[in-house]
Amino acid sequence: MSQDAAHDLAHLDRVWTNASRIADTETDVNLTVLVSAAYLHDLVNLPKDAPNRATASHLAAQEATPILQRLGLSAADITAAQHAITAHSFSAGILPETIEAKILRDADRLDALGAIGIARCFAVSAKLDRAFYDPDDPFAMSRAPDDGQFAMDHWPIKLLRLPEDMLTTTGRAIAKERLATMVQFAQAWATEINAPFPRNWFSPE
Repeated sequence: MSQDAAHDLAHLDRVWTNASRIADTETDVNLTVLVSAAYLHDLVNLPKDAPNRATASHLAAQEATPILQRLGLSAADITAAQHAITAHSFSAGILPETIEAKILRDADRLDALGAIGIARCFAVSAKLDRAFYDPDDPFAMSRAPDDGQFAMDHWPIKLLRLPEDMLTTTGRAIAKERLATMVQFAQAWATEINAPFPRNWFSPE
């Protein structure tokens, strides 16, 4: 596993914590599949700007297979874990078909929100040598957002859309809480850089 500050062991622990919290509110969850997929979902972690980024979850599922076999999972559980790993990815665009896959996708996306999500966003952007924001238009009010250049532009392009795409009731509730944290941060950010804050930037409902 290629590690960075946003995709290290602590990230896996947080995803599993999120997944466990969601699983407690769902029925018929195979915890063996869920914990396996949670800890192996980033086994292959390609850079965010890699041209083959969308294949990362497929590669992770393939790499996970011999590990799952050594752990003694059944063939059915291995297939289920592979699907959950493959379908968790935002860039892969695969629809989760099982409750374990839905939980893992929500759990992983929750780690992109809230206080830890803010930290991860800027950690990844710094590694890619991207500026924090556009000094002339920090919140992309009169231009198209470009997260290839500015970290804050990643918020409207992806992060602010995550709560409405949650697949579980608990995941959606947690996402809304974490979005509120991001709203407060962005408001403080706007004040500190003396920029107008776009009230329609967020859609918390």
